[in-house]
Amino acid sequence: MKSSPPSPYETCDTPRTYDTPEPPRPQPHEAETLPYGVHGAHGIPGDTYRPAYEAGPDSGPDAGAGLPAAPGSRDGSRRAVRRRRAADRPGSLKRLVPQALVVAFLAGGTSAFVAKDKAIELTVDGKPRTLHTFADDVTELLADEGVTFGTHDVVAPAPGTALTSGDEVTVHYGRPVRLTLDGQRREVWTTARTVDGALRQLGVRAEGAYVSTSRSQRIGRAGLELDVRTERTVTVLADGRTRTIRTNAATVGEAVAEAGVTLRGQDTTSVPPTSFPRDGQTVTVLRVTGSTEVREEPIPFRVHRTDDPSLFQGTEVVERPGRPGTRRVTYALRTVNGVAQRPRLMRTEVVREPQDRIVKVGTRRLPASVAGADGLNWAALAACESGGRPDAVDPSGTYGGLYQFDTHTWQSLGGQGRPQDASAAEQTLRAKKLYVQRGASPWPHCGARLRG
Repeated sequence: MKSSPPSPYETCDTPRTYDTPEPPRPQPHEAETLPYGVHGAHGIPGDTYRPAYEAGPDSGPDAGAGLPAAPGSRDGSRRAVRRRRAADRPGSLKRLVPQALVVAFLAGGTSAFVAKDKAIELTVDGKPRTLHTFADDVTELLADEGVTFGTHDVVAPAPGTALTSGDEVTVHYGRPVRLTLDGQRREVWTTARTVDGALRQLGVRAEGAYVSTSRSQRIGRAGLELDVRTERTVTVLADGRTRTIRTNAATVGEAVAEAGVTLRGQDTTSVPPTSFPRDGQTVTVLRVTGSTEVREEPIPFRVHRTDDPSLFQGTEVVERPGRPGTRRVTYALRTVNGVAQRPRLMRTEVVREPQDRIVKVGTRRLPASVAGADGLNWAALAACESGGRPDAVDPSGTYGGLYQFDTHTWQSLGGQGRPQDASAAEQTLRAKKLYVQRGASPWPHCGARLRG
């Protein structure tokens, strides 16, 4: 009769029935398990954890010689365990000595290691972090962390300060600010990271001030442009009234407008309207009215003199009379607060060019005398005719000179131009020549004076 296949829950102790009998197999756990310290068959040590340099009582070629022949007996196992315990006592002490030395060495190194390690809170530009470091001072710490700083940066505590665990190290980076404060431009450095912080750090009075950007604006490492105008007191005088205001205006013109004063036409202020208003400054508004005036003014002519050898010395003949020119001049006239100001020249244009006067100057020497006419009283004749004046001209303009020559007679005697333009000596010479020709008849009223 065939038996059913074995159940999966059967153990090795469960009897089985087979059609064909199988050869007997060893039952489990029948082989003896050697304890540590007991040598196995063929002299192989059973304790594989023992250091090779230890010499226990179970080592050697005779190890296991006293074991009973029946390996599975209980008495043999007990004797082996007792032998192992006895053998382990001296060996355990030998193993613990070097291990204790190693542990002591490691413990001392760890203590030194822990003593050098420091917990530091490092804040760089407002960003904190906690780190462990073996650095001895602030400079070494920053170098290890790759943190660089310059002359405008602030490090606290100062570089070179010794470190202990729990210290705090802060690095504030400097930022350039191109600051225009009340019209004055300059570049400053700040470690503040916002405009408001920079104003406080620079000591700028920001209450009521104009700031060109938001005060919460963050300042980058590259910096920024910042225009700040603090509040100032300005007094404006206009139209007989005084107005005092608080302002942060950028120009005098803006301050005047804030005071409620309007500039019209040519109106201006006592200081340039584009200038920056200072604290405590007084600005006067000038009401200006203006007009223009055109005037024609003469341009004087020049005189050119040339030598003429045909004329006697001392004689000058006007070859071409001069003529003055004319220019048109425009002036600006204005009144300031009702008071007339000095005219201001605006432009000039020439209407007519002047014409130069040309005068011939005699260089010929006069003769010493005229035969037949010397010895007469010519001074008496001149006094009678012209009062002794060489440039005298009668009321009709026909006769001129000392002896009252007419132009035709004068030129017939060799004279040039007009007689009154000639020298007294030449006039006397021409009069003598006339006397030689015609006697005293040219001077019917005064001729008798020549002999009297």
